[in-house]
Amino acid sequence: MDLKQLEYFVRVAELGSFTRASMALGVAQPALSRQVRLLEVELRQTLLIRNGRGATPTEAGRLLLAHGRGILHQVERAREELGRVRGALAGRVAIGLPPSLARVLTVPLTRAFRQQLPEASLSISEGLSVTMQEWLTTGRLDIAVLYNAQTAAEIEIHPLRDEELLLVEPSPQGLGEEPKGAIGLREVATMPLVIPSRPNAIRMQVETEMANIGCRPTVALEIDGVSAILDLVADGAGAALLSRNAVASSVRPSAYRMRPVTPALKTRLCLATSSQRPATLTQQTTLALIRQTLDALDAR
Repeated sequence: MDLKQLEYFVRVAELGSFTRASMALGVAQPALSRQVRLLEVELRQTLLIRNGRGATPTEAGRLLLAHGRGILHQVERAREELGRVRGALAGRVAIGLPPSLARVLTVPLTRAFRQQLPEASLSISEGLSVTMQEWLTTGRLDIAVLYNAQTAAEIEIHPLRDEELLLVEPSPQGLGEEPKGAIGLREVATMPLVIPSRPNAIRMQVETEMANIGCRPTVALEIDGVSAILDLVADGAGAALLSRNAVASSVRPSAYRMRPVTPALKTRLCLATSSQRPATLTQQTTLALIRQTLDALDAR
C-alpha cells in the first residue's frame, strides 16, 4: 500500500471533497483522484462515493480511514524517532482541547511550543471529551485535555486539577461585579439555563449533581460553544454554568457576574494519551508544556 495514496485518501475522506483536499495538499485534483482510484483498484474496494456534493466514505472507506489515520501517525512517529538520533526534537504532535479551554490555552501553548520545539509541528483541534477519547484510540490525536474523562483500556488518564463551575449571569451594570454569597444548586435548577447538549462533560456533570438532590436542570437553550453560550447569557436568554477561565477568556468579561454554587459543582480536568502508542520524546515534552501553561494561567 502506497503511503502517499493513503494520505491522499485520508485527506479526501476527512474533508469530504476532492477539491478541498487538492487545495489542502497542494496537489492537482486530477492527480489526486487518480491516486485514490489506484488505491481502490489495489484494494479491490470502492472507498468513496463521488457525487456533486463531494465524496463520502463507503463502509470499506470508513474502515480504512480509521486504520489510515493510525498508520500515518505511526509513520510520523518513526520520522520523529529518527530525527531524535541526530539530536533534534521533531515530528508532529496533535492535541485536542475542549472548547471552554481552547480559547485561553491555545495562544500561550503554541508560543511555548515554538520556543522549545522549533523543529516540531503542532496541530490543535477542538472537540467534546467523548469525541476526543475516540480520536485518541484511532490515532488522530496524540494528547487530549479532557473534562471528567471516562476510564478505558486504550486510554491513560493523568489528572490535572479540579475546576469549579460558577453560575454566570449578565451583569446589570456591565461592571462584572460578583454578588456576595453562594447560590444553592436546587435554586439553580429552577433557573433557565443556556447549556451544552449531551454528551458534553459539563452538561453531564450538572445533570448528575442535580439528580443527586432530586431535581433536574431547566434547560432554556442547548448550545454547543462557550462563546455562543456567553453571548446568549449577555442577551438575557438565561444563566450558564461555566468555569472562571471560560468567562475570563471571553471578549468582554465585565458583561458577566459569577456566583459560586453550593454544593460546589466541580469538573476534573485531565491529560489523556493512548496506552497503545507509547509517547515519543516530543510528545512527552509537549505534555510538560501543557502542564506548565495551565499552571501559569492559574497563577495570573
